[in-house]
Amino acid sequence: MNPTDFPRRILLAVTGLSPQIVTETLYALSREDTPFIPTEIHLITTIEGAEQAKRSLLSEQKGWFHRLCHDYGLPGIHFDADDSIHILRANGGNPLEDIRSHEDNLLAADFITEKVRALSADDAAALHVSIAGGRKTMGFFLGYALSLFGRPQDRLSHVLVSTPFESSWDFFYPTPNENIITTRDEKLCDTRDARVILADIPFVSLRHGLPADLLSGRAHYIDVVQQARQRLGPPSLEIRLQEKTVRAGGGAPFHLPPSHLALLCLFARRAQRGGETLTAPAKGGGDKALAQAYLRELALISPGSDHDTTRHALRNGMDGDFFSSLLSKLRRRIREHLHAAAPPYLIDDGGRRPHRYRLAIAPARIEIK
Repeated sequence: MNPTDFPRRILLAVTGLSPQIVTETLYALSREDTPFIPTEIHLITTIEGAEQAKRSLLSEQKGWFHRLCHDYGLPGIHFDADDSIHILRANGGNPLEDIRSHEDNLLAADFITEKVRALSADDAAALHVSIAGGRKTMGFFLGYALSLFGRPQDRLSHVLVSTPFESSWDFFYPTPNENIITTRDEKLCDTRDARVILADIPFVSLRHGLPADLLSGRAHYIDVVQQARQRLGPPSLEIRLQEKTVRAGGGAPFHLPPSHLALLCLFARRAQRGGETLTAPAKGGGDKALAQAYLRELALISPGSDHDTTRHALRNGMDGDFFSSLLSKLRRRIREHLHAAAPPYLIDDGGRRPHRYRLAIAPARIEIK
């Protein structure tokens, strides 16, 4: 997909005390062989970063953003101090002055992740994300958030400025006319001579592995990362009998009813023994060995509980109807908790008849406590 074909084109960047990356990136985008001219610009920054951006880019006296648009005839880009500059917030809603603690770091991660999620939810929009500014952690979170939520039309880049203009407070973009500034090494240079290069950063999109609730609701960074790990990492299973919980792929533990957990345990123990398959019992006929194995697991999970109803139902063995109904309920529960990461944990039926069921996870990656 060509990003320039989208009606809504967004430049998103993180900035600290160097708001120049906005004009540098915008200049570079406008000079590409196929120019990407944003319809809107969004910044994520701290309190001080926001003040620097307002004064240097949007003020009447300096206004380097407005100067750039005038110098190169860039039309209709929405960028103002009210709704284009997004200040990182603490839990209480207070704006962050800087990222100084572990808590601040997590808050910044959540804030950036949610902003990328929200902007990428619009199918009519193409995102160009710049990680050139702000603290290194901010750039990392922004790039990683795009990897989690990015689509084919979205792009990631870093801007490179030639010496001696790099990191010079007075340099904002190569001007078409003479503009003499003092660089960091105290030299007088003409900004017409500067070169700005946009370094494209390819990224792998993990969006297809995220559940719908994370794509449409508020996205916490840790939650999204755990979902991606579950989807992409090798499957692993940890079952805690006393707590009646399951942890899949290193994600958050979730509860299963004893009746469902007992069936999962039955297949997990068979997998620990080397992946023994199980032929489902016939409808109308009972498998007494399977019923006894299931009841043993149920007794381990809920010792001392009354399982008389289940024992009565299995008095002649486990038949096909009981097995199919129980397996269907277990699979539904796993899908509810794991979403797109569920397939390795759903009990594989072999794909052909007669179905031979197994939990396709390596023995070393299964733990029952």
